Amino acid sequence: MKKKILIISQHFWPENFRISDIATGFAENNIEVDVICGIPNYPNGIIPDGYGFFKNKKQIYNNVNIHRCLEITRKGNTSLRIFLNYVSFPFFATFKTLSFMFKKYDAVFCYETSPVYMIFPAIFYSKIKKIPLTTYVLDLWPENFYSVVNIQNPILRKICQSTSHWHYKKSDKLIAMSPSLKEKLHDITHKSDEEIAVIPQYCESFYEQEIVDKNLTEKYKNYFKIVYAGNISPAQNLEVAVDSAVLLKKDGITDIKFIIVGDGMSKKDIEEYVKDKNVTEYFDFLGSKPVTDMPIYHTLADCLLAPLAKSDLIGLTIPAKVTSYMAGKKPVITCIDGEGSLVINKANCGLTGSSGDSVQLYENIKTLYNMPVSQRNILGENGFKYHLEHHERNKVLKQLIGFILS
Repeated sequence: MKKKILIISQHFWPENFRISDIATGFAENNIEVDVICGIPNYPNGIIPDGYGFFKNKKQIYNNVNIHRCLEITRKGNTSLRIFLNYVSFPFFATFKTLSFMFKKYDAVFCYETSPVYMIFPAIFYSKIKKIPLTTYVLDLWPENFYSVVNIQNPILRKICQSTSHWHYKKSDKLIAMSPSLKEKLHDITHKSDEEIAVIPQYCESFYEQEIVDKNLTEKYKNYFKIVYAGNISPAQNLEVAVDSAVLLKKDGITDIKFIIVGDGMSKKDIEEYVKDKNVTEYFDFLGSKPVTDMPIYHTLADCLLAPLAKSDLIGLTIPAKVTSYMAGKKPVITCIDGEGSLVINKANCGLTGSSGDSVQLYENIKTLYNMPVSQRNILGENGFKYHLEHHERNKVLKQLIGFILS
């Protein structure tokens, strides 16, 4: 008899989140999958054509059954709209679970990005139905929240911490991306080693492709190309790239181009910061692209950039873009404290620096810029080899399925 899993995740296809491929992988492994998610509008708050509050509420994607609930969109990405987006999904999703009360599942799975409160409907359903809930911790709260919103009020911080920790404690099992995150979750929840698994993020198989775009190749043929691909928010701290460009300009190095592929709440701010620092000639903002197009930009790059804001605990996680980059066979430059840089050093596939350290980023860029192509290729191949050994899709899927259904 087929196993059945109910996935609860605010974000799902057509939004660019890995949970869509995880759900597909479950279905490929003869598991019946239902998904409760929100209305697609990430990251810019704009609902794509064909969707709406009352359109395409039920869909089938790669043999996965999608059930969309209402949510307030992020439109404008103001603090108020993001707050309303954060609280509206768990509210409406909890009511959505009531229509699933007569269904039987072997497990409930929550793919927890921000906000942590998206776990609540999964907790509600799992407790009523007495079904084990496994939560995959992608964004550790409240630390990730603090990296985006500067909350100093001790009372508000206490509320954020206690409510965040409550959600982790109420999950039956947790998945951490790194041993250090597992240790932190153990301290928060006091769960046993058997209840917290360390399973790294994988990246979709299409990231392993090399796709040459002749037009882009021609456009950037005279540049050393540094590609950043992903969300643009305060947590990513792309200001560090702008500050490094200022130093490159002082050196008189003019044939370097930062190619920014993505969108998000900080995009306009970063564009303004580029203008304020008088380094517009170093940056091209290409906007959001389909996730399946990312190999085009990885192939185009001479190196791939992964910055992250400074935080005491946000460095416990490995950003999804880091694992995707490693599959792209190009050197990776990080400005990340903790696990995100440790994995690059372990794989010997790039150069690392601390969060916010624009001087180190500048030095690392110059090192790669002056490095023979053959040596850069070795770094890229090292990353790809590590990816196959530790982050390959089917290997990680087996670990996920085994832990969730155990």
